[in-house]
Amino acid sequence: MRRLISTGSPFEQEAGYSRAVVQGDWCFVSGTTGYDYATMIMPERVEDQARNALKTIANALEEAGFSLADVVRAHYYITDAAFVDIVFPILGEHFGEIRPAATMIVCGLNKPEMKIEIEVTALRRSA
Repeated sequence: MRRLISTGSPFEQEAGYSRAVVQGDWCFVSGTTGYDYATMIMPERVEDQARNALKTIANALEEAGFSLADVVRAHYYITDAAFVDIVFPILGEHFGEIRPAATMIVCGLNKPEMKIEIEVTALRRSA
């Protein structure tokens, strides 16, 4: 059974994607940037963007019946290598005990205000 999860972001409808897709025991969360989707405001600082992205991801996982503890893979995309030392402690706060397989890539993102994008895959843990 395939289930689609949405944050209500206008980007999801415009670009034709879901925030998350649940397929069986898997949950695939789309790349998530730092917008506050309630206000559609993007904070300036990368650390605030990272926290917003992680909150959006955690909420999507929860709606799908998962949690951050189920995350087995994470991809982090940042626009400046100088952000590594800024976001590592924030990622550690959320994933330090979970320790998913992870990759961080320095690259360009879709809009100039975007400084970080986070994508995760979760696998439901056996009871």
